[in-house]
Amino acid sequence: MAVGDLMLARTVGDKLRAKSAAVVFSAVEPALSSADLLVGNLECVISELGQAQPKAYRFRAPPEAADALALAGFNIVGVANNHAMDYGFSALADSAARLQEHNISTVGAGKNAAAAHAPVIIERKGLRIAFLAYVDVLVESRTSFDTRTWIAGPNSPGVAWAEPKRMAADIEAAKTQADVVVVLLHSGLEGRSDVYPAQQAEAQAAIDAGAALVLGSHPHVLQRTEKYHGGLIVYSLGNFVFDGFTLPENYTAIFTASLSASGVDEYSWIPVVIEDGLPRMATEQEAAEILATR
Repeated sequence: MAVGDLMLARTVGDKLRAKSAAVVFSAVEPALSSADLLVGNLECVISELGQAQPKAYRFRAPPEAADALALAGFNIVGVANNHAMDYGFSALADSAARLQEHNISTVGAGKNAAAAHAPVIIERKGLRIAFLAYVDVLVESRTSFDTRTWIAGPNSPGVAWAEPKRMAADIEAAKTQADVVVVLLHSGLEGRSDVYPAQQAEAQAAIDAGAALVLGSHPHVLQRTEKYHGGLIVYSLGNFVFDGFTLPENYTAIFTASLSASGVDEYSWIPVVIEDGLPRMATEQEAAEILATR
């Protein structure tokens, strides 16, 4: 199963501190608990370390957020995004360490380019699945902050950028270690239901290189799904835990897929609504509206 942006700071963080780690996912736990493997995009750091970076939106969640993700059953989260180093690399590294204590892996960022581009391989029911994660977002309009300044270098920490040639090399290498490759892609335009040309080109390049499934994030809304050259692209999974939004951003879904060595055998959606920043199962009427766009 896969979900969209997980932003556990601001009012969600307040709820975590005031109540318990269970408060975040309790309303969707029955659905998530049936997953053999659960993945999402972590749209914040989980740390008390670091210095705020010069950008408009900076998300730092309390330590309890790691407990919440563990209780929900998350196995891996993508951190190749425009919030991975909101508080510098010390906070990112601390966040990864806290998650690892709960056996939750992070992918798409690290202490250098080799680490940022390294796959995370998870085996389930005899199937080895390699995960890779990449980001490509526009310069922040309010501050001119450019996420490209966070690109990991040979000897410097950062994120993996969605450069098609490097992605192809990573995917081809991952395929020698795993049966199937899944790419997490943080790209596109915020608040837009249409797919941005660069976003589509990057996702299709990942499939052409041998990935079976591309899971998108960043637009904050659900976007279309595309079958392409034997693979499947989910252009945007939207939000999943996020305050400060209304509709259409608060309509979302859990993406479910059955994987085999040949790729995605079948997939479906479980409709979800975000209320006060937290996910809950959709009502029958809400579910019909959400599924009408799938």
